[in-house]
Amino acid sequence: MQCGNFELLKKSSQCCARTGKLYTTRGVINTPVFMPVGTLGAVKSISTEQLKQTTAQIILANSYHIYLRPGLEIIKKAGGIQKFNSWNKPMLTDSGGFQVFSLNDFRKIKEEGVWFKSHIDGSKHFISPEISMQIQKAIGADIIMCFDECTPYPATHSYAKNSMLMSLNWAKRCKEEFYKDDSYKTQALFGIVQGSVYDDLRKESAMRMQDIDFVGYAIGGVSVGESKEEMIKVVENTAPYLPENKARYLMGVGMPEDIWNCIERGIDMFDCVIPTRNGRNGQAFTTYGKINIKNGEYKDKFEPLDPECDCQACKGYTKAYINHLFRSQEILALTLLSLHNVNFMLKLTDIIRKAIENDNFYEAKKAFFEKYYKNC
Repeated sequence: MQCGNFELLKKSSQCCARTGKLYTTRGVINTPVFMPVGTLGAVKSISTEQLKQTTAQIILANSYHIYLRPGLEIIKKAGGIQKFNSWNKPMLTDSGGFQVFSLNDFRKIKEEGVWFKSHIDGSKHFISPEISMQIQKAIGADIIMCFDECTPYPATHSYAKNSMLMSLNWAKRCKEEFYKDDSYKTQALFGIVQGSVYDDLRKESAMRMQDIDFVGYAIGGVSVGESKEEMIKVVENTAPYLPENKARYLMGVGMPEDIWNCIERGIDMFDCVIPTRNGRNGQAFTTYGKINIKNGEYKDKFEPLDPECDCQACKGYTKAYINHLFRSQEILALTLLSLHNVNFMLKLTDIIRKAIENDNFYEAKKAFFEKYYKNC
């Protein structure tokens, strides 16, 4: 079976939620799935061994950052990103488009590609759709993404349309470059739908991306400043125009309520830095809502972060101890909170997957939020 092929297993009778299997050369991924973000090839503050003890099926790395450091030659010598970081399971690389376009004053966009300055040393670089494919092929992830412009928010309809059309043209060039060799045998290339918050542009992008024909499709350009309502509307008005028999990936979204709401609307894949970023700042997601472990109220709470969690942090340590670690600026605090939050998001998609299989999505969603909103 071709890498990236998607098998639809179960559709909810209550909504657009679905379960499936996404096939890669390094393993089969059960969907819906949350992908922990390992920007530089590592999920921040969590070891590969610790990550393997969770239910993580696939992680994400960023080609822009890996291209700049450690560089493609090192990755090639290592034998690819999975051998370099010892993950040995499926990985996805995003194209670096979001990072390049977030540089603002340090990049110049043209039809042929993007000139930008490195955030590390100010050196000048150029990435085109073709070069993006070459970079991601060299990195060796199982799923790679088309190079696109992450349209800023807010954007006028005119700007968003021109941006979307350029991304479509770049997608054609990406596919042409991708299929110049046998990469398709071990890698899958996903197209990315753009169009900002404009329904007509999202529909046009989705339909024309299908004409180009990719193994899977992503919805990009969300969670860039728009409201939650606008983001949900984009998903609601885009997902129906994506093929039912191919994976649907919502890029950069990962709050618990977003996961529920977007799976409800037909999304299969998610990634987000929030679990580890918030963990490094003292916040833990729990069955009973979010808590800030830095608060003084936890100094003498000799109970786990989450009584319903089985991660290493909850099985072995108390709120009081993690509060002490965080206040003492011990690095272990960041590891424990990040590990717990990643585990929480992975377990959340497990819960939702089971709810779809049992065809009780709305009942499970209600039960989850009756607990979760107690402290939110």
